[in-house]
Amino acid sequence: MHTASSSVSASPRPYHRHPPGGGPSAEAPPGERARRAAVLGAGALGVRLDLSGPQGARLRTALAAVHRICPEFSPAQVLRRGTRSVLLLGTAGRFTAVAKCLLDTSPAWVERFRHEIAAYRAFGRNRPPVRVARLIAADPEGCTMVVERMPGRVAAARRHPERGVLRTDVRAALGAICRINLWRPPAGVFDAPIDYAAIVKRYHELGLLTDRDVGDLRALLHGFAHTPEQVPWQFCHGDALLSNVLLAPGGPVLLDWDHAGWYLPGYDLATLWTVLGHAPAARRQIGQLAQAAGPVSRDAFLVNLMLVLTREIRRYETAVQRAMRDPSPAPCGGVAAGEEHRLLLRRLHDDCGLARQAVRSAVGMR
Repeated sequence: MHTASSSVSASPRPYHRHPPGGGPSAEAPPGERARRAAVLGAGALGVRLDLSGPQGARLRTALAAVHRICPEFSPAQVLRRGTRSVLLLGTAGRFTAVAKCLLDTSPAWVERFRHEIAAYRAFGRNRPPVRVARLIAADPEGCTMVVERMPGRVAAARRHPERGVLRTDVRAALGAICRINLWRPPAGVFDAPIDYAAIVKRYHELGLLTDRDVGDLRALLHGFAHTPEQVPWQFCHGDALLSNVLLAPGGPVLLDWDHAGWYLPGYDLATLWTVLGHAPAARRQIGQLAQAAGPVSRDAFLVNLMLVLTREIRRYETAVQRAMRDPSPAPCGGVAAGEEHRLLLRRLHDDCGLARQAVRSAVGMR
């Protein structure tokens, strides 16, 4: 291991407002159901929308919001329903479409949702070098949007994939991410989603970073500030997980652009490295890419890696604490969620130790 990074292996269609109730109902006539089946596939229509009870009331509210901006949207099934948002699969005219409605109206989530709408609108005016869904309709104030559904299969269903992810899938995802990192959208279209100095301070206050960690990270950030010509900000997806990549014959499609913007070089690579704990070959390739870009970009990658790993540790420590309060039995003889998270946490702490050593080596070489 010769360097710090190698030691870690390391224009959319305009939208219009319509009065509530102006769109089609969840129940379509037989002829329309046949047409939808041909577009969506028989399996998609096999799940009936349940609009009864308290959960049904939330769906009715979401559908009303969708129909205000896209009255032709005809729902077929719920793709995902969580505490923060709901995704509905259906058709909009002759297109298969996905409607997304925000349920959590806290300021941070509203800001993220509006940021994602702005990203899709920007892609309509300035086409990126990767495939993205076409925005059909959107309402930033109501936090609702409809996009064309893109064909393909998810590269990995889980945030941290287990063993078995195909190397060709990882290679395709990494290629798409590298292409987006080389893209230079027009000035003023995207901003910088994170404040590095503020994040370092916050993680230190939470006890996630030691005094030595803070000193090392600040030393690298201070060095970047004095060599701005060598550290061009890089456009990143901002949440480069395999679960946000669809693989299709026409090429990979990137989803969920609510974190897109300008970062220090290597943020997407650091995110992908973090979640590929069971793919050492892919990690080595990512480390080589970070190193090949030069020492300054390599050090920026290490700063990103340290912060992304710290964020993941915090995420799963919270999950373990929640599981301890409400333990769930292991499904079908598998590993319980709490135990699974503890195993993942152990690996993340080991990875963070490697990143910490690499950051210290980088500081020592300055």
